[in-house]
Amino acid sequence: MTDPLIFDGHNDLLLRLHNRDVSPGKDGFQGDGGQQIDLTKARHGGFGGGFFAIYVPDVVSIDMRDEMSSDSYDLPLSQEISWSEAAPVALSQAAILYQLERDGALKICRSTNDIRSCLANGVMAAVLHMEGAEAIDPDFHVLEVLYQAGLRSLGPVWSRPTRFGHGVPFRFPGSPDTGPGLTADGKRLVQRCNQLGVMIDLSHLNEAGFWDVAELSDAPLVATHSNAHALTPHSRNLTDRQLHAIRDSDGMVGLNFAVAFLREDGRMDADTPLDRMLRHIDHLITQLGEDRVGFGSDFDGATVPKDIETVAGLPALRTALRQHGINDDLLKKLCHGNWLRVLDATWGDL
Repeated sequence: MTDPLIFDGHNDLLLRLHNRDVSPGKDGFQGDGGQQIDLTKARHGGFGGGFFAIYVPDVVSIDMRDEMSSDSYDLPLSQEISWSEAAPVALSQAAILYQLERDGALKICRSTNDIRSCLANGVMAAVLHMEGAEAIDPDFHVLEVLYQAGLRSLGPVWSRPTRFGHGVPFRFPGSPDTGPGLTADGKRLVQRCNQLGVMIDLSHLNEAGFWDVAELSDAPLVATHSNAHALTPHSRNLTDRQLHAIRDSDGMVGLNFAVAFLREDGRMDADTPLDRMLRHIDHLITQLGEDRVGFGSDFDGATVPKDIETVAGLPALRTALRQHGINDDLLKKLCHGNWLRVLDATWGDL
């Protein structure tokens, strides 16, 4: 059950490798370094690749698993991290991805043709993504350099604020309508990303920022790893009104595997049946259409259902989807076809 291959909207492997200070070769990726993604697990699970996030860790130290196991919560976040602090961390994580490519572990993809070639030839496809744009300077010099180096997707914020906008907190129950939207620099960033063909990720933006992007952007609206607020009233999830805007732009949403965004009680509990994922997929398909839903696992950054656990467990998801009545054509769209469609529309003939 490793077919069709899954191309995934979000993982945090680069942060894991960066934080563990290990070689991204044999110990960290090509062997079993203990993370949710490595080459052996990917082969067993039919994981074809996805968006590899650069993320600068929050300076507030909290045990998210413990805090998000309560009936309600509102996690503290740090204030804005300066460009001078963020840039070295971001470049270090980007360098890890380049090293993985030099080692022959994956290929950094700059076009959908690159991704298609990787999927066809059994090579892990990696799209360089930035989750939170703290490392981007106000003149966009870093953006220009990283674009030339392969950056093709960017979220203006993680949940803490940046010079570009405001994110949603980890709050349950909660609404994504939590404050002001994009700053003037954030609006300029959206326009420059449109010009370059860099996809804008809406997943951590608050609702006001979401609507600012919807008004400004000439590209499909995309949330790489988000779920349905109607089923799980977490501030990180998208309302039906937001989903309809994504549908109307011919964009898409990648289903987040993080259990706190799947469960009705918002708890971070791995003992979460796969039918919670199926309910969100059904809702997303109903609101968006079957051409606008994919996966955005958050592997190596989240607690996922224990029946999956790592990319090696992805066959269990395919089996559950088939048993749920998902036919082969729709399964292929969910696994990678819809991501290729929306990236074709966003990137053009890169």
